[in-house]
Amino acid sequence: MTTAHFVKPDGFTRKVLNPTVAWLARRNVSLAGSRVLAVRGRKTGEWRTTPVNPLPLDGERYLVAPRGHVQWTHNMRAAGGGELRKGKKVELFRAVELADEEKPAVLRAYIKKWSWEVGAFFKGLSAESTDAELLAAAPKYPVFRITVD
Repeated sequence: MTTAHFVKPDGFTRKVLNPTVAWLARRNVSLAGSRVLAVRGRKTGEWRTTPVNPLPLDGERYLVAPRGHVQWTHNMRAAGGGELRKGKKVELFRAVELADEEKPAVLRAYIKKWSWEVGAFFKGLSAESTDAELLAAAPKYPVFRITVD
């Protein structure tokens, strides 16, 4: 698995967009299903939070990292789970990272649902991309299947 792919958020995203989405989620307002992901830091053990878009698909739920191998994905691998927060509701979950071969259908569904928000991070891909194209890109995008404790 490669960890080279990473898209650093720009200043607007870091200072305006992510804090706004997180602020709304803390007040029980979700944009298209968004939640605040809380996961323990792999070095400090402190809670780290970031807005995410959980994807329901075929009776399962997934977290996709459209920016690639970012801090929350490294922390998730180490912690094996975390919390999804919306308002006062806190949902504990366990997470298992998918192998690249398992990702194409999830990536397609994620792009289809959230291309308006994260499409720029999936350069050259769309919901109409072939399985082969999505499989070729799969190493760039961590995907975790989450199950509620």
